[in-house]
Amino acid sequence: MSYLLGVDGGNSKTVALVADLEGRILGSGRSGCSDIYGAPSEEAALAELDRAVEQALISAGVGAGSLVAGVFSLAGADWPEDFELLESHVRSRGYGQQVKVYNDAIGALRAGSPDGTGVSVVCGTGMAIGARSPEGKIWHTSFWQEPQGAQELGHKALRAVMRAELGIDPPTALREKLLAHFAAESVEDFLHALTARGSRRRYNLGSFARVLLDTAVEGDPTALRIVLEHGRAIGDYALAAAHQVGIDQDPFYLVLAGGVIRHPSKLVAQAIIDRVLASDPDVRPVFSRFEPAVGALLLAYELAGIPTNDELLARVACSLPPASLFET
Repeated sequence: MSYLLGVDGGNSKTVALVADLEGRILGSGRSGCSDIYGAPSEEAALAELDRAVEQALISAGVGAGSLVAGVFSLAGADWPEDFELLESHVRSRGYGQQVKVYNDAIGALRAGSPDGTGVSVVCGTGMAIGARSPEGKIWHTSFWQEPQGAQELGHKALRAVMRAELGIDPPTALREKLLAHFAAESVEDFLHALTARGSRRRYNLGSFARVLLDTAVEGDPTALRIVLEHGRAIGDYALAAAHQVGIDQDPFYLVLAGGVIRHPSKLVAQAIIDRVLASDPDVRPVFSRFEPAVGALLLAYELAGIPTNDELLARVACSLPPASLFET
C-alpha cells in the first residue's frame, strides 16, 4: 500500500496528516513549534517536525517507507538556504519517495483555492501571504511582510490607549476593556508591569486582538479606525503578492484564513476584500474550506500526480480529524 503525507508547521503548532491515495485521512499528529526562526534552535524545530510526522505515521499504522510523497508547508521556509536545510532533513528521514517544502502561506493557499492558484492571506498570531500563478510561479511575503497579525493589532490597541490616556487622542472604550482583559488597575500599572526591569508578569498582547475587534463592532471610533486601516494595509500586500506572480491583471482567488479573519465581525476580512476589489474588481474572495495541513496534503496529491477532483475532496472532508487537532 502507498500513502501520502502533508505537514503544516508554524510557531504555535505543527500538524501532520497521513492519507491513502483515494483521499482518506488515516492518521494525524501534532507537536509544537517547527519554525526554524521561532524555535530555540534549528535542532529543536526539526525535532518537533519529526514528532508530528512520527505521531501521524503511528496513528495511521504505516511506516515512512510507504510514503510516495510528502509535502511540508512550513513557517521559516523563507530563503533558499532554509529550503535546502528543510528538504535535506525530510529526505534524510525518508518522509516520501518525493518530498517538497513550501512556505506555510502556500499550504494555506492550496487549502482554500479551488484550483490551488491565487493569493492567500493568513492573519493569525502572525501574518503570512503567498501567491501562486496558473503557470506555477510562487511568491510569499516572508521577511518582506511587516507585522500585521494579532500581536500587532494588540500593540496598536495599546498604543491607542496610551495616547488617549495622555490626552493626545480622544478617549476610547479600549481603555476600560484593556484594564479588564489584563486585570490591571490603571494604564500606568499595566504599562509598568509590561516593561519594568525584572517583571515576572507576561502579557500576550495578541490575545487582545479579539477584544479590539469586538470593540470596533460596537462602534468605538478608535477601534474601528485601527481595524479598517489594518485590513486595508494587508490588502496592499495581497495586491503586491499578486503582482509578483503576474496575476494582478487577471481574476484570481483571494483565500482568507486565520484566527483574526475568522472573527465573527469579519471587519478585517471585509477591509482586505474591499481594498483588493478596488484595484481588481474580478478577484474572487474565498474563506478557506480546509485547514492549512489539509492544503499541504492536497499539494502531496499534486506531487504524486493524483488529481484532486470533487470525489477525492469529499473523502478528505469526510475523514478529517477532530477540530481540536487544528486549534491554537
